[in-house]
Amino acid sequence: MKNATGLSVLTAAELLAADLPRRADLLAPLFASDTAALVYGPSGIGKSFFALSVAWAVASGGSFLGWRASRPRRVLYVDGELGAVSLRERLALFGRPPKGLMLSPRDLGTGPLLDLSEEAGIVRLMAAWNDPELVVLDALSTLAGLASGDPERWDRLQRFLLHQKARRRAVLMVHHVNKEGELHGTTRRENALDLLMALRRPEQGLRSGNARFEVHFEKTRHRGGAPLMPVLAELQTDERGRGRWLWGPAAGNRLERAAVLLNRGLTACEAADALGIGRSTLFKLKAEARARGLLTGGLLNQRSEP
Repeated sequence: MKNATGLSVLTAAELLAADLPRRADLLAPLFASDTAALVYGPSGIGKSFFALSVAWAVASGGSFLGWRASRPRRVLYVDGELGAVSLRERLALFGRPPKGLMLSPRDLGTGPLLDLSEEAGIVRLMAAWNDPELVVLDALSTLAGLASGDPERWDRLQRFLLHQKARRRAVLMVHHVNKEGELHGTTRRENALDLLMALRRPEQGLRSGNARFEVHFEKTRHRGGAPLMPVLAELQTDERGRGRWLWGPAAGNRLERAAVLLNRGLTACEAADALGIGRSTLFKLKAEARARGLLTGGLLNQRSEP
């Protein structure tokens, strides 16, 4: 029932009986038609490769790291950092691009830089985008100025996300971490998110210049079935210059891997660097590992910690 305020007020029975649009899978089981997602990680780990590959899979009706699209969709990739040349180099790794993939390179536009924390920036983007079903924003530090730590910027961006969710449009945002390996900005950002993913460095680190990371799922709202498990992924290039993703289950969770490194005698600094996290996060993991009996005291005494 609608009233003069424009708000909808229903009884529980009316809501259960209402004819509501169903959520469609864009990349099952990760992205549905109203998913607000954020992926974050340290510099150079491969966040843009991850986001571009998600966009490619959804636009082509293909797959990525075992997640599958039901059919091709319209996708817009909004670039705030790479620029047209780097974007073209990365696209060329994957062959013929899908028709539904559109891109907005940061250095080919005219007018002021896009700022999605302001209404004018949101209006500009939506006026140009041709009604995509998935929008990728890479990265929030440049496209919304969230590196400044201003909580009001996230509040304004959050209203944009809620608007897209109401219109069954998915959004994937890319964000950076601070020196401690944690997300930049306010903790309120998670309120509007359905999916929060962290890219972390595998224990053995990068074997080449290509992207290699573990995908960890920190929040998965609106999902049924089995929980999403960490995935180890690596982008390799063959002799023809074509890229392909190799993937499989991650070796273990971050707590287990921190315990393994500490038991090998690594200092807190060395273990934190190997995991791609800050020292404060490592010390929290160390305390939890000790409480669970995962640490071997004799090995820990072999090397002193700073």
